[in-house]
Amino acid sequence: MTRTFAERVVEVEAGPCRLYVLPMPVEQVVTLRGSFRTWPDFAAGETLLQRLTVAMLDRGTRRRDRFELARLLEDRGAHLSFTSKGSRIEFAGRMLRRHMADVLPLLAEQLREPRFDPEEFEKARLHVQAQLQQQLEQTSARAHIALSQRLYPPAHPNYRRDPEAELERLATLTLEDVKAYHAAHFGANELILVLVGNVQPEAAEPLVREAFADWPPHAATPRLAAEATPQSPDRVQIHVPDRQNLDVLMGHAVPLRRQHPDYIPLYVGTYILGGNFSARLMATVRDEQGLTYGIHAALEGISTEHDGHFEIEVTLSQDRLEEGIAATLAQVRRFVEEGVTEEELAEKKDTLTGLFQTGLSTTAGLATALLINIERGFGPGYLDRYPEEIRAVTRPQVNEVVQRYLNPEALHTVVAGSVETVPSGS
Repeated sequence: MTRTFAERVVEVEAGPCRLYVLPMPVEQVVTLRGSFRTWPDFAAGETLLQRLTVAMLDRGTRRRDRFELARLLEDRGAHLSFTSKGSRIEFAGRMLRRHMADVLPLLAEQLREPRFDPEEFEKARLHVQAQLQQQLEQTSARAHIALSQRLYPPAHPNYRRDPEAELERLATLTLEDVKAYHAAHFGANELILVLVGNVQPEAAEPLVREAFADWPPHAATPRLAAEATPQSPDRVQIHVPDRQNLDVLMGHAVPLRRQHPDYIPLYVGTYILGGNFSARLMATVRDEQGLTYGIHAALEGISTEHDGHFEIEVTLSQDRLEEGIAATLAQVRRFVEEGVTEEELAEKKDTLTGLFQTGLSTTAGLATALLINIERGFGPGYLDRYPEEIRAVTRPQVNEVVQRYLNPEALHTVVAGSVETVPSGS
């Protein structure tokens, strides 16, 4: 009998770190994922400052410059990376088991003791600047930013600022700002480390404990809005030069958290509507009517701490814009009114559970899934429970939550591409 993840994953306290170890029969390799809380001030736009601070983590430490840092990892065939993700900073890595004693202390060193070299700071700023400038030219990114501003207040983690404003702010940030942010927001707050692969808890625990033993927590506190504050449904157009194909984003707020019992049935229902190539929207708006090359629907930005939204993204040509929007709305109305069929539900439940199992077929997939569900507070055992929750969903459940949470008349519409801005409501 196969042992469950709840039985196989070992949790230990390693100093200030919650360490989760999943031994796997793989040759020498250990994959790591982890995170800690930072609590940026979302309303003040500190996510940009956090992003810039994270960009400094692989540019040297107090003990070694970026070249020595890179050489130490490269000589061991190891890899470490860092990502700013809302109220957390996440890190990922890969190493051989025999190099854990070198790589884990290096991870702690990068997090705790960045070099903050002035020349590297300017390079990091240019890197973030290039990413923001790229957003200016991306119709999908511009549409998502505009929709977020219509649904959320600036203090909500899902709110996104205009690239132009972020570029202006980026130009004013200094190395001292980054140092101050690191001092105020980096610490062993809800510090989680997941190790998957050729590793045993008794070998990993002392290494992790020693690396992070005296890392104190910071004093920053949660500063975020948990609920959406949507404006009245409307249509806006964002002009992006030289983009003849238009990205159309339609969406509305969904007052739901990830742990709510309605989430899984609504997730399944939304997947039936627009989750893959055999979903309703692809079968009708694309395959039958030939109005688009791509259309999908999803629940976005929903977490255990704040609500999110429902969205549909469709790519349309200039001459099929109005027809494509109308056809999409018609399908959403029909979906809400008529609900799903037993055949659709059975097929998509098989698809979703299959995709989930496929995602767990690598050490990286396993480590990522474990981290996500530990962050949510669900624990390692949720990897066992999730497929069961999907399989348990019934047609009446899906149809009920679809009617409760999805409202075609509440959809905001954002059109991004080479179109002239028009008055709201047109």
